[in-house]
Amino acid sequence: MDRLIYTAMTGASAAASRQAVLSNNLANASTNGFRAEMSTFRAVPVRGDGATTRVMAVEATSGYVDTPGSIQRSGRPLDAMAVGNAWFAAQALDGTEAYTRNGAFEVSPDGSVRTGTGLAALSDGGAPLTAPPNATMSIGFDGTLSAKVGNQPPTVVGRLKMVTPNAEDPLKRGADGLFRSTSGDPLPSDATARLQTGMLEGSNVNTIETMVGMIQTARQFEAQMRLLTTAEANDRSAAQLLGLQG
Repeated sequence: MDRLIYTAMTGASAAASRQAVLSNNLANASTNGFRAEMSTFRAVPVRGDGATTRVMAVEATSGYVDTPGSIQRSGRPLDAMAVGNAWFAAQALDGTEAYTRNGAFEVSPDGSVRTGTGLAALSDGGAPLTAPPNATMSIGFDGTLSAKVGNQPPTVVGRLKMVTPNAEDPLKRGADGLFRSTSGDPLPSDATARLQTGMLEGSNVNTIETMVGMIQTARQFEAQMRLLTTAEANDRSAAQLLGLQG
């Protein structure tokens, strides 16, 4: 069969991968602190005998849209929005330190301070934070967690670990939707990082742009599948002609 099927296959595979990324972005259009993922592909000419007229679609290094989402005012004491390029540190399910912009914190029944997705929030020392029983929690502008029990004066429980990545060790997106340093090492706590309480950062997904991209990608996939159908028809016609000649 004509080698067209291989080039068309890579194009269809690239379109399917892009469609999956766009679908995930659209599904997280209302997720706090979500960063839209990007999919990138490059055209690579096929080297070999004859002219290099065939081009394969190869996946390239992808990233994410690093623009802040919309501000959502909640008035909840444990809702926090990181200011500037600061990120909150949390313990991922695999035990590694990861970073998120989702500042919807809550206290679990066992007293541990967790993110809105259920991950343990980390202190500036890298350990999980724990609240005393029956305490009313509040967060300061510098990430300090205070607990107030009954009529007693508030006591400081700890400080949320906030980091600010730089160009030498930027963040990269993981398969679990969390971010980690490119080096794989935990980033140092940034004592100058600040947050705003009573508000959350929304998703930065542009729903209209994403839906248009999904329609365009679907048409690209259909075009690649039509090429596969054409290659099959050509192969069938060639086989019939060879059969007649034989």
